[in-house]
Amino acid sequence: MPLVTQWTGREVKALREAARLTLMEFAAKLGVSDRIVSRWERDGFEGIPRMVNQAALDTLLATSDPDVHGRFIGLLSVNDVVPRQLIEPADVPVVSGQYVKHPRDGKLMTQVPEGIFLSGDDDEPIWVDEFYIDTFPTTNADWARFCAATGSRPPKHWDGGRCPKSLYDHPVVEVSWKDATAYAEWAGKTLPTAEQWEKAARGTTGAVYPWGNQKTAAKCNVRETGIDRTTSVSRYHSGVSPYGVYDMVGNVWEWLSTPETPGRYELKGSAFTSPLFRGAPSSFNSADDFMQDDDTGFRCVASPDQMPAQEA
Repeated sequence: MPLVTQWTGREVKALREAARLTLMEFAAKLGVSDRIVSRWERDGFEGIPRMVNQAALDTLLATSDPDVHGRFIGLLSVNDVVPRQLIEPADVPVVSGQYVKHPRDGKLMTQVPEGIFLSGDDDEPIWVDEFYIDTFPTTNADWARFCAATGSRPPKHWDGGRCPKSLYDHPVVEVSWKDATAYAEWAGKTLPTAEQWEKAARGTTGAVYPWGNQKTAAKCNVRETGIDRTTSVSRYHSGVSPYGVYDMVGNVWEWLSTPETPGRYELKGSAFTSPLFRGAPSSFNSADDFMQDDDTGFRCVASPDQMPAQEA
């Protein structure tokens, strides 16, 4: 699914035309007046919606079907070789806002600067060096590319060894710690340590959840949400971490590189099967490295040395 780092009137108009909606129909979906939409479109690059409207546009794009996504990309590409605001997979890293594209697996990564953060239930100050973390968990589409490149096995739930199209942007599951480590090595990355993952999830100030201290299940895919399955990794825009990282609570548990005992490794994040409180980034969980479950996946990190030089 395409991701827009900042909506302007140009992207608004492209989405409306891609969805084939009138001004009034489009405005109704966003909960604004048609005059506001008209003004955004008229102002072009200078027409920047408020943050609440940016979030509504993110949601409308995320819930659109693949045909709308294709038309949206095409409309933005008419005059630009590379659309200014649109992030699409590329063979070279591109800096766009706070996101950087990794050159190997094409995934967006978020920079987490070096420094102290408050860790654990006791908010212990801990120093963590600078690193980059995948903005989204590893998806089924990511895993399919890995399988094609390495001959690795597909997850058990893929019918006939092929991922259903409806699950392309859902997190891959039924992968063991060893499977996740193999992907990370192929991509030129590693699995996060417990400290890296926790800092990326809760920021530096000791917030209970990525979005703050409120116990708000609607911001993530957990048991209380009632969905009872994985969801698109970009669905919960209001639940992102202070660094803009998605799905750090709910959807799937994520493997870490930190061992509890030999052959057993930590997990963080909770899943659609878990109650909200289990998703607090300070919480502890672990499993044997051969465990494969339908609510367990992973994401990767990279050190600055593992990232190519970036040009602003």
